[in-house]
Amino acid sequence: MLPVNGFISRYIFAIALLILLIPSWDAKCQVTILDSTFTFRAGTVKTGSALNLITRQTGYYFTYDSRLVNPEKKTEMTFRNVALRSILDSILKSDSLAYSVIDEFIIISREIPPPSPSVADSAVVPGLKVISGIVIDGESSDPLPYATIGLKNAGKGTVSNSNGEFGLKISPDNYIDTITVSYLGFFGREIPVKQSLGNNFRIAMRREFISIPEIIIRNQIPQEIIYKTLGSIGRNYGNTPAYLTAFYREGVLKKSELQSYSEAILEIYKSAYTGTLLNDQIKVFKSRKIENVSVNDSLTVRLKAGLSTCLQIDGMKNTFEFTDRLGMQDYSYRLIDIVSYDEESAFEIEFSQKEGAETTMFTGSMFINTVDFAMVHTEFEINPEYLQKMKSSFILNPSKDFTTWPVSVKYSISYRKVNGRYFLSHARGDLEFSSKRKKRLFNTQFNVFFELAVTDINLENVVRFEREELAPIHSVFSRTITSYDPVFWENQDFLKPEDNLLQALKNMKVKLQEFKE
Repeated sequence: MLPVNGFISRYIFAIALLILLIPSWDAKCQVTILDSTFTFRAGTVKTGSALNLITRQTGYYFTYDSRLVNPEKKTEMTFRNVALRSILDSILKSDSLAYSVIDEFIIISREIPPPSPSVADSAVVPGLKVISGIVIDGESSDPLPYATIGLKNAGKGTVSNSNGEFGLKISPDNYIDTITVSYLGFFGREIPVKQSLGNNFRIAMRREFISIPEIIIRNQIPQEIIYKTLGSIGRNYGNTPAYLTAFYREGVLKKSELQSYSEAILEIYKSAYTGTLLNDQIKVFKSRKIENVSVNDSLTVRLKAGLSTCLQIDGMKNTFEFTDRLGMQDYSYRLIDIVSYDEESAFEIEFSQKEGAETTMFTGSMFINTVDFAMVHTEFEINPEYLQKMKSSFILNPSKDFTTWPVSVKYSISYRKVNGRYFLSHARGDLEFSSKRKKRLFNTQFNVFFELAVTDINLENVVRFEREELAPIHSVFSRTITSYDPVFWENQDFLKPEDNLLQALKNMKVKLQEFKE
């Protein structure tokens, strides 16, 4: 007994020692890089270039509030054996900024203390703070569209728009949590919520290259990986229903001119992925539709069933044709890579319909977790060579004076892992059409998109909606309001319209219509 007790005592002591020492070790690491001395002889450069020079020399990337750091501002980058902390103070010209080091990233922010408790019956959630920013490739500075941003220990989250921009509203209950940022092929990022409150971050993601011997890839059979995915649906996606809160938007553009734009906050009853025949349900909490009332064109385009399509392309709930055991025989598959995702990795499998197939099928890529075989992302499109055969499936009530046909039909679906279970995270469709009036020489191009981003997940007291609560999924917008205003959404998370859409909204005369429960 004594040796056992002695071992246990030493073991517990070692754990306690680690618990006590690890924070000091982290702090020491932070002090080490920020107090290390460096020499730069770049002269006068832009602040963004100065930070890039520091990254090249130190290997540390920067995440910062874009309202605090102007990357275009000129600064002096000539130092000899000066501590990094002092260099940053000099080029940023501020003594009120806080620097913190997490992994290989330096976070520049002005810390905002959590507000004191306020009156609980306020119409606005007390202490609600917004974390916003842009997610970029750390090497090229290109924006990363549809990056996944969320709380590490809760279902709350969002995605970046096609410009890489995002916003997330955080309540005091989540101040002690951590913000996670994920993107296929890049190292995952984690930033403590307390360091993020009220900040508008520029988050640089670092690309991860996984060196995989070609023989390993050759020996993997893609179809067997997909079979394991199908056999793991219940374990990965859950056997119980969930409530999802989501932001939905759709739009129609004619020659880059916005014709209509609709937005909605949805409540979704997401039925279990296995063991049930119940379908998903949608309830509209609040929505609005913006139309260009000054359009004089003889042809307009309207999107039908965008809401229901977002749920239909959930391939783990409604099996994709290219992942169905019977349908797979008409497809060719190729494992082309293994890419990083968060702290794990994913198989990248390309698929396309076999030559000689008579029916129209899909082509695209799927990404499957290498450990639990969950599908984390799929992007696919209707085979362009066969789109003409699908014309009647996409174009209803065609005008007799016009010939209209689909040019491109693309979809994507993503899932997010929360506390060991995967949930629908993001769905998007992009459709391009061309139309030609009889006896006219040129075509007119229309671009249609629809998008759904899940912003919260709730697993408690999940019951189906009453029939009268269900949204008419083909038409959910009514009532007139007077202006486009992001405050319209109050405490709800939403996707910021991209710059081109915002400009289009400013340029057009609009009528906004509201539906509120």
